[in-house]
Amino acid sequence: MELQYVSTRDASEVVSASQAILKGLANGGGLYVPTRIPQLEVSLQELSTMTYQQVAYEVMKLFLTDFTKEELQTCIARAYDDKFDTEEIAPMVYADGAYYLELFHGSTIAFKDMALSILPHLMITSARKNQVKNDIVILTATSGDTGKAALAGFAGVEGTKIIVFYPKDGVSPIQKKQMVTQAGDNTLVVGINGNFDQAQTGVKKMFADEALAEELEATGYQFSSANSINIGRLVPQIVYYVYAYSRLLANERIADGEQINVVVPTGNFGNILAAFYAKNMGLPIDKLICASNENKVLFDFFQTGVYDKNREFVLTNSPSMDILISSNLERLIYRIAGEDAAKNKDLMQQLTSEGKYEITPQMKEQLADFYGNYTNEEETAEVIRDLYEKTGYVIDTHTAVASGVYNKYKKATGDDKATVIASTASPFKFARSVMGAIDDAYLEMEDFALVDKLSEIANVTVPKAVEEIRTAEIRHKTICEVDEMPQVVRNFLK
Repeated sequence: MELQYVSTRDASEVVSASQAILKGLANGGGLYVPTRIPQLEVSLQELSTMTYQQVAYEVMKLFLTDFTKEELQTCIARAYDDKFDTEEIAPMVYADGAYYLELFHGSTIAFKDMALSILPHLMITSARKNQVKNDIVILTATSGDTGKAALAGFAGVEGTKIIVFYPKDGVSPIQKKQMVTQAGDNTLVVGINGNFDQAQTGVKKMFADEALAEELEATGYQFSSANSINIGRLVPQIVYYVYAYSRLLANERIADGEQINVVVPTGNFGNILAAFYAKNMGLPIDKLICASNENKVLFDFFQTGVYDKNREFVLTNSPSMDILISSNLERLIYRIAGEDAAKNKDLMQQLTSEGKYEITPQMKEQLADFYGNYTNEEETAEVIRDLYEKTGYVIDTHTAVASGVYNKYKKATGDDKATVIASTASPFKFARSVMGAIDDAYLEMEDFALVDKLSEIANVTVPKAVEEIRTAEIRHKTICEVDEMPQVVRNFLK
């Protein structure tokens, strides 16, 4: 039975999976959600004997029902291949009472690779299915990781162009260098004088600009999105939670059916929403622990039921989480609003006009599966240092935010279930912050000397993604104001 997708803001807009992937954003700014959450069709025991690619097929076939078996398996095989530096794709490391699910073994050493390695293949397959003749223009905003992962995925892919906007002073030096050195005639990277939320709002405005869409159509182009709002990004993320459970079961760390907790460092809410979907598919997850940094808009929301972005924007050492508008939260709001598109649309309009909204007590009751907390900058550094001193294991700043929140959760509840922490980036990506946390004497060193020192103390080889940019040529130098973003797009597409 085909699973369809509906807009969170318009119940009359129903599309197939491939159409949802192609469009990215629904009309009127809505997001596509499945009309139901499918249930896993194979047992947990069967999953425990499978490779990552096999688990991916078992999960994704349930959501992408208009793809043939061959199409989907081809997309999976092309995505999860030797561009990952470990055969397991997402290995798990046990350290100090938790399982760190390492989601950073892809070509850009961050968790975005897990979904962005497959998205170009899903998109090109979707275009063929829907007889699309236009070139697809991927338009995306990034707080650091999505940009490079999307660029790596789409660079050189025939029939596509990709334009990435990033806050020019809001990403780490390694993140920035990874983006501005990107090769490929179909790529453009643009720094904006503003923060991530402004970049994301600018991109959303272009998606909603009908006159711009007509201009593009006339020249043989159409927009799509590689941001986590695209359902083609969300579905592949569900896979690694199912895979993590299957590994714990295979290694006899848990019994069949035993519940686990999941901790996710959260910015745009897509990664933890994927865990929520996995739970609703029948995966035995108990608590979904949502970890924020000092931009703790989600923590406050889970505490009070009020989502309020009217606050100071803090630049932290976990920049991929420096976000005040968590776009994917809309999918959860739609669900707890009883899948009432009109009610959800009203709340989202309040967010646009007043910068905040409040959910009802009945809606708040449905968030019982979630626990929210935050880790401040000082605590984050302490977590990195403490874990390294205890175990020799080095984690990045985002993972440390999650680890810090997990420690707070355990202290508050005494819950000692097996717990998976989503480790969302390699410590090499944030070498300066990580090494400064371990010993501030390291901060005297320049960036690549720090990388080499980190490799030495952690006993881990410098990832290829970092080695490649040591001497890479800077290819992208465009900087613009937020209101100049549409013109930059026009100029690139001529």
